Amino acid sequence: MSSITIDVPPEIFSARPLTPEEFVQDMPLAAAIYWYQKGEVSQAKAALIAGLNRRDFIAAMAREEVDVFNVNFADLQRELNRG
Repeated sequence: MSSITIDVPPEIFSARPLTPEEFVQDMPLAAAIYWYQKGEVSQAKAALIAGLNRRDFIAAMAREEVDVFNVNFADLQRELNRG
């Protein structure tokens, strides 16, 4: 496993009342959700990044009130027009 070090300004901890340890624990899930929403990773890969199985990742997104399924409405419209 790789390790990374990031420097964050102390103001972050006043904006979100987390300890540095809690902040570090939240980062993989936050990154996974962000990359999944942007369509850069699949749901399965995002779950892996978050350190969760896919079911738990979906549950975590629901808790965070994030859309569980990415829908490209232009692609959906094209599919509907075909049928």
